[in-house]
Amino acid sequence: MDLTINGSQHQVDIEADTPLLWVLRDELGMTGTKYGCGLAQCGACTVLIDGQATRSCVTPVESVVGASIMTIEAIAEDPVGRKVVEAWVSNQVPQCGYCQSGQVMAATALLKQNPQPSDEDIAGAMVNLCRCGTYNAIAAGVRHASQA
Repeated sequence: MDLTINGSQHQVDIEADTPLLWVLRDELGMTGTKYGCGLAQCGACTVLIDGQATRSCVTPVESVVGASIMTIEAIAEDPVGRKVVEAWVSNQVPQCGYCQSGQVMAATALLKQNPQPSDEDIAGAMVNLCRCGTYNAIAAGVRHASQA
């Protein structure tokens, strides 16, 4: 299967129903995308598929052939993603860091779709779980990035 990940072409020989998460981590060595629950509940595995925040742990690789996939490894190359990362640092959002790649990807998708989100928009889009409970800091980071 041919995949476009972070702007580069990758050929993988894998079962069609293999979750994208395992292709990224095990086949391609892109370990920035984290495994959390395996049930699409926590969001640690969030990547962007054609600009949409997507849980890669339940996304069969065959469903993303022909799509543009962005992982946390390329986020600094994206203008919106770079603003999110800078806002995360400025607002000291991460604590343990485990959920942060998924949080950054979800925030980037939100701001690409809605550059000036309301607090309600942020609450509705930022549904990834954070073990440390830094939801207020995450929301502040999204607001900061939207103003950058």
